[in-house]
Amino acid sequence: MKLIVMGQQAFGKAALEKILTDGVDEVVAVYCAPDKPNRPIDPLKEMALEKGIAVYQPANYRDADTLDQMRSLNADLMIMAYVTLFVPEQARDIPEMGSICFHPSLLPLHRGPSSINWPIIWGSEKTGFSWFYPTDGLDEGDILLQWECPIGPDDTLGDVYFKKIFPAAIDSVSNVCNLFRGGNPPRSTQDESKATYESWCTKKDAEIDWNESVQIVYNLIRGTNPQPGAWTTRDGEALKIYDAELIGNAKGEIGEIVEINNNGFIVMANGGAILIKRVRPDGSGKISAGDWLKDSGVTVGTILGN
Repeated sequence: MKLIVMGQQAFGKAALEKILTDGVDEVVAVYCAPDKPNRPIDPLKEMALEKGIAVYQPANYRDADTLDQMRSLNADLMIMAYVTLFVPEQARDIPEMGSICFHPSLLPLHRGPSSINWPIIWGSEKTGFSWFYPTDGLDEGDILLQWECPIGPDDTLGDVYFKKIFPAAIDSVSNVCNLFRGGNPPRSTQDESKATYESWCTKKDAEIDWNESVQIVYNLIRGTNPQPGAWTTRDGEALKIYDAELIGNAKGEIGEIVEINNNGFIVMANGGAILIKRVRPDGSGKISAGDWLKDSGVTVGTILGN
């Protein structure tokens, strides 16, 4: 098959690399987002140029010249791997077999841009990814295939994406191509009664309320590590919290640092406590909680978040 690969960043690059390594199909072009001033070259673009593959970076996909360019490629299928620009039907339908799109959730659950954060934050025990036939609706369209994985009780956003979803999704690119190459690829309708949509998980969403149950606070820390980073305040200054551990019984006021030890410091929430191991103070990079404690003047009894 003749393929267009559309995407960006590490996932787009890895998807392209997988297709080229398989060596079964021909990549006739790569489409990625326009360059940003003073930013490094996109990894997908960089790889395509290294391999001598034509690269196109239109600002929109309604432009007549862009559509004519896509038609001239005579592609069989467009694989959309991490696409942030809206791609209308008139562009998606140009390849002979249309387009297939990746989304890191078990659609119709968690449509939207932060689809890995939210299931962790809400305490879900599983997630996964979907390859689907995109429509003009956000993350709507029939499903080609899905893959499911557990969310462990201590898994972070980084764990779920980089250790589970990312490698399995890249492996699945071969299966996607095989299904189309074989003819009559499967499709199943999304159940709209189960659909959810969540927007970006932002800094506002990641603020810790120590009055919440300890499990809710812990899930928030896990589901925003490494981005956007859960945060609290100490004397009015923001403190982002990353690596942490759920602790059993402890006594103290809500938000109080009740213990300092070699691993970090323990903070009270509602019904339990959390050991904080890695933080990021305002104006600093990520550091161990122990290093922060050395210079912060924090002692047992300090209250966070007020």
